[in-house]
Amino acid sequence: MKKQDFHFDLPPELIAQTPLDVRSDSRLLVLDTASATRSDRRIRDLPELLAPGDLLVFNDTRVLPARLFGRKETGGAVEILIERITGSHAAIAQLGVSKKPREGAPIMLADGSIARVVGREGEFFRLQFESAEPLEKLLPRLGRMPLPPYITRATDAADDERYQTVFARESGAVAAPTAGLHFDAALLAALALRGIQSGHVTLHVGAGTFQPMRAERIEDHVMHREWLNVGAELVEKIRRTRERGGRVVAVGTTVVRALESATRDGVLEPFAGETRIFIFPGYRIRSVDALLTNFHLPESTLLMLVSAFAGREFILDAYRHAVEQRYRFFSYGDAMLIFADTPQVSEIGSRG
Repeated sequence: MKKQDFHFDLPPELIAQTPLDVRSDSRLLVLDTASATRSDRRIRDLPELLAPGDLLVFNDTRVLPARLFGRKETGGAVEILIERITGSHAAIAQLGVSKKPREGAPIMLADGSIARVVGREGEFFRLQFESAEPLEKLLPRLGRMPLPPYITRATDAADDERYQTVFARESGAVAAPTAGLHFDAALLAALALRGIQSGHVTLHVGAGTFQPMRAERIEDHVMHREWLNVGAELVEKIRRTRERGGRVVAVGTTVVRALESATRDGVLEPFAGETRIFIFPGYRIRSVDALLTNFHLPESTLLMLVSAFAGREFILDAYRHAVEQRYRFFSYGDAMLIFADTPQVSEIGSRG
């Protein structure tokens, strides 16, 4: 398949630049793949769209203020976007700079500390931070929230709260798991009252999620690395959900990637480590029965994942409908709820 097989036309004005005042006011396009039908709803309708005994799985990663600004020895400006933290004082990062720095070059940060270039990793740079404090303390003090590149305005104080899910707890992401941004305390309470369970994975979303696919053949694309943790408690919750006939609902593509990475030969097990899993049509997603997800960029790996779950033509037709109905797109935009055509049958337990 070619990346242009996943192209759609999107008017720029539909790219949401700011969040809604209330998280759960977002619109929701509901897709049923079994009947090939769709309906226009609201996120706040989730309690009636799901059933008692269903399990919502969230990504509890917390976004770091991972955008830093500094200067080269020559005085030239440098923008640092942390891709992932690799040690207490080390990170992989993208550098926004007119001329790429050499190995060993220092980048002076606002407080006088140094981020030194110590190597390359593909398109990214390896940095060593020469600071008295670790990155987990330096970033909150000097960094800014790393809004996606398609949000063209400057960040403001409101983004520190709104580009973060209300259940974020495990710091390490440099991009939000955006499907989770629609949930607020009132909606979570309504879901619990309905008897809908919840569980969490952790997948630290990297900046590579916004990188355009350069390979024309999607099979030639190499995914970026992301760290994840699927715990034993969640594996047990999924087992009990399936035993009683409930559905597993992934809140976001990151949850799907985490659960599929922890599944081997149809068996879901606890797993912590890195993944480069690339899901596109032809891959059968077996870990979840439904997917709540935002609208994704044209020709993106995330759109390919959603197409693997529900079928490329069905999804692209739904995207055309969303454009016609003026849905809001991307991170601060609206969402889709997609039900699989048949219940999934992945085995939960130990492979021995």
